[in-house]
Amino acid sequence: MELRRQHLIDPVVCIRCNTCQEACPVDAISHDANNYVVSFEKCTGCRTCVSPCPTGAIDNWLLVDRPWSVEAQFGWDELPLEQSGPAVDAVTPPPPEEVSELMAAATTATGSAVPAPASASKPYVNLYSREKPVVARVAGNRRITGDGAESDVHHVVLDFQANAFPFLEGQSIGIVPPGADDNGRARNIRLYSIASPREGERTGFNNLALTVKRVAGGVGSNYVCDLKKGDEVRVAGPFGQAFLMPDDPHANIIMICTGTGSAPFRAFTERRRRNPHDGTGRLMLFFGARTPEELPYFGPLMKLPRELIDVNLAFSRVPGQPKQYVQDKLRERADELAGLLHDANTHIYICGLKGMEQGCDEAFADICRLNALDWTGLRPVLRREGRYHVETY
Repeated sequence: MELRRQHLIDPVVCIRCNTCQEACPVDAISHDANNYVVSFEKCTGCRTCVSPCPTGAIDNWLLVDRPWSVEAQFGWDELPLEQSGPAVDAVTPPPPEEVSELMAAATTATGSAVPAPASASKPYVNLYSREKPVVARVAGNRRITGDGAESDVHHVVLDFQANAFPFLEGQSIGIVPPGADDNGRARNIRLYSIASPREGERTGFNNLALTVKRVAGGVGSNYVCDLKKGDEVRVAGPFGQAFLMPDDPHANIIMICTGTGSAPFRAFTERRRRNPHDGTGRLMLFFGARTPEELPYFGPLMKLPRELIDVNLAFSRVPGQPKQYVQDKLRERADELAGLLHDANTHIYICGLKGMEQGCDEAFADICRLNALDWTGLRPVLRREGRYHVETY
C-alpha cells in the first residue's frame, strides 16, 4: 500500500493565532470555531507556514494511506494515532520549481519566512507544552498604566525557581489558564511576549516579566492581571525563533510599538543597559499611546539616559494637542532614519496593533523617496537578511 505524507496541525499546541492561514500562499489552511486545519488536496508542502508559527503546532507530518479530510480534522481534540483517515481524492503535488515559486511569492508578499538576525543567539523553543507545562510562581504583579487610564496594563513577574526556562529577548511564553472551555476541553494557551532580558527580570534570578493588558471578557488576560504573589501558573514555551534581538553591540535597532507591543523592546533595552559595550549601535524607540497615562512603563522610560536610547513618543488623544501616531514620529526623524537605512547593520522591529503596520510602511516609503532610496526594493532585502520584523495583532 502506498503511503502519502500529510501536513497536519496539532490542536493541542495550536493557539489559534491565524498566522499560518495568513501565510499560506495556496489557501490550504482554514479554520472553524474548534480547529485550524490543512487541506490535503490544496497543500503543496512548501512549508511557508512553518517558520512564522509561534508554537510549532503547524510542523506535523503523518504518513497515511488515506489522508484525513478537512471535516475530520475539524472534530479533533488531538492528533490521531492512526495512520489512515476517511478517504479523499489523491492530489499530485506541483513540480519542485512551482513550489519554489510559491515560497518566493509568499515570502515577498507576507514576509512570513523572515529569518532571525545573523548575530542572534540560538533560542530554545517548545521545552514545555500545554499538556506538560512548567509551573512558575508569581513573584509580583503591579499595574503600570496611570490611575486615570482606561487601559489596565500589568507588569507580572514569574519565578521558575529550580525549573530550567532559558529564553532570549523577543521570545514569548504561553500561559495555560485554569479550567475548561465551553466544550469541556482544557483551555488553549495564551501567548505573551517576554519583557525581560535573558538574564531575567533580576540578574541571577530564574524569572521573567510579562506586560499584559486586561481585555473585557478575556479569559487569559483577566486571569494573568488578577494573579497574586505566590500563585502558581502553568507555562508553555518558550516560543519564537525569528523576532530575536541581534546580539551585537554595533547593531542599530529601530523599535516601533503601541501598548503592550513594548514588551519585547523593554527586553531589548534592558539587555543593552545591563551589558554596556564600546559598540556604536543605536537604539531608537517610537512608542504610541492615546495619552501619557495610557503608556506602559512611562515613568521608567523617561528616566533612561539619552545615550542609551532615543525615545520618540506619539500621543493621539491629549486634549488641546493634535493627534500624533508612530508614523508621524518616523517622518519627523526622516533624515536620521534614512542614514540608518543606508547602514547594513540596521534592524527594524514593529510590534503592536495590526493597524499600525500599513502606516509604518507608508512612512518608510516616504522617507526613502525623499532620500534617494527605494523602499519597495529595500524592504524585501531587509526581510531576507533578518533585519525587518513585524509582530502585530
